[in-house]
Amino acid sequence: MASLPPIIRPETSDDYPAIHNVVRRAFGRENEARLVDVLRESPEFVPALSLVAETAGRVVGHILFTPTETTGGGTVLALAPVAVDPAFQRQGVGSALVLAGLAESRRLGYGAVIVLGHPDYYPRFGFSPAHEKGFAAPFPVPDEAFMALELRPGTPGGTVVYPPAFEVCDEDPGA
Repeated sequence: MASLPPIIRPETSDDYPAIHNVVRRAFGRENEARLVDVLRESPEFVPALSLVAETAGRVVGHILFTPTETTGGGTVLALAPVAVDPAFQRQGVGSALVLAGLAESRRLGYGAVIVLGHPDYYPRFGFSPAHEKGFAAPFPVPDEAFMALELRPGTPGGTVVYPPAFEVCDEDPGA
């Protein structure tokens, strides 16, 4: 029996504990869950870009896009993290979150999204190596893992300057 697609919606404060648990379970550690908590309290946080996937009234996934600057004077969105409860992975929940988040990012007028992620996953959404679009990572990272998607051509590139909240993660910011 095919399951119903998840409902994708902006998070509410009632979702915070469930989001923390989903992110922690998805990554198998606290770092990314703490990152979400800290980003939510940062001045860069945009509530419309923190989305949950809900199935049968249960939060089973979360995605967050955070505005960040580039040394070229542009504002881009950092996609980090995207998390799906392990029991709901490989069922299209992550893809639904990414697609909904990209649609909302376009609607809000952002020019580009960057992600540090799996090079076999994100190209299906139009992401390609960030350097091809004029963006550079502020830390050493494989070219194929640091990707960008232009939502509007002409977004000023340069090195991405992550907000200080990203420093909460012991490792490089990523999805």
